[in-house]
Amino acid sequence: MNLNINTLRENYLENKTSIREVISFIQTKIEETKNHNIWIYTLNEDELEPYIKNLEGKNPNDFPLYGIPFAIKDNIDLANIPTTAGCAEYKYIPKESAFVVQQLINAGAIPIGKTNLDQFATGLVGTRSPYGECKNSINPEYISGGSSSGSAVCVALEMASFSLGTDTAGSGRVPAAFNNLIGLKASKGVVSTSGVVPACRSLDCVTVFAKELNSIETVFEIMNAYDEKDIYSRVYTPSKKESKKQFSFAIPQKSQLKFFGDDEAEKLFFQAVKKFESLGGKAVEIDYEPFNQSANLLYSGPWVSERFIAIKEVITKTPQVINETVRTIISSGQNKDAINYFESEYILKTNRKIADKIFANFDFMLTPTTGTIYKIDEVNADPIQLNTNLGYYTNFMNLLDLSAIAIPAGFRENGLPFGVTIVADAFDEKILLDYSKKYLKA
Repeated sequence: MNLNINTLRENYLENKTSIREVISFIQTKIEETKNHNIWIYTLNEDELEPYIKNLEGKNPNDFPLYGIPFAIKDNIDLANIPTTAGCAEYKYIPKESAFVVQQLINAGAIPIGKTNLDQFATGLVGTRSPYGECKNSINPEYISGGSSSGSAVCVALEMASFSLGTDTAGSGRVPAAFNNLIGLKASKGVVSTSGVVPACRSLDCVTVFAKELNSIETVFEIMNAYDEKDIYSRVYTPSKKESKKQFSFAIPQKSQLKFFGDDEAEKLFFQAVKKFESLGGKAVEIDYEPFNQSANLLYSGPWVSERFIAIKEVITKTPQVINETVRTIISSGQNKDAINYFESEYILKTNRKIADKIFANFDFMLTPTTGTIYKIDEVNADPIQLNTNLGYYTNFMNLLDLSAIAIPAGFRENGLPFGVTIVADAFDEKILLDYSKKYLKA
């Protein structure tokens, strides 16, 4: 069954399928893929029934997401369904859904369940969960990417038309690259984080995964609603920039690119560069160090203290329930001080001015989404360093208030996918989508 939003809507309008048939198909898929550790909670028939009944007898044309199945990362609230953030002892049952979830339900979307994640959204790997290591959709020996692991894999394996993730350090982009999906991380505050368990509250973004760009566009149009209850919410005011037939884009200097021994990834990245050039682009090397320097602050700077604040009660009273690697990372947050904050803030302000010049001179920046991919066993043997490697092209994004979209960019000989990320300024989502469309159509 094709779960593409446009295709599914057409089938509903032409009475070629029903919502119940779609749900039945998905439930069969869920049973078939249990060993992938994708889900923490799936809605049973009684829990799904109100969502289905709410749409019965109504005109699909009145609901842009009529009967569209979606998945929710389990650090985002769905009313009356447990939220765990990957920690059973932290579990609570919210009375209302997160603002963004409710927007999607109002548009006709049907929640299928809550997906697995690196505990407390701390990781880019998908292995740091007491609910099991989430396995890659293409080769289960490899990591799924994280922390939005289950959200990516369930879409890749056709259990949802789209899914919600979150992205603080790259969690809405890395799993997209590892599962041959598109992942949109919009500007900070454009999508409400009310009803989201914080990682770094001042940086967190809710993201969307899908197989097709038109699905990303449809969902983003609904997601980007202002939420007055979210202190970080911003009114979405898209920039007036437009894509061009002749354009220029920045890439890191060759000496600053890192592929961690993955020669095929390096080859695929430069193929992507050439593809953009064939579409009218001109690639220009820039100094990537300001972005790398900013990225390093995410865990060495004071923002790790936000992770500590978010789970202060759990980590101080019952530290044993927290994954060892996650606990090591988050515990360091209690040692940061105001001096560290202001020193880090000054570095960011300096680097943001550099970014301003880059995005004034270029239409976008292109990077690998990650330099490589690892097997689950490799990550378990060296969890912090390999995770750090995966964040080389992602960790700076929210610190510098940028927007990004991860798109597929070919396959290695072993069948594993590679992806690139188009980076633009805040509120430049239209540019991201336009250039993605050019690339994916070519």
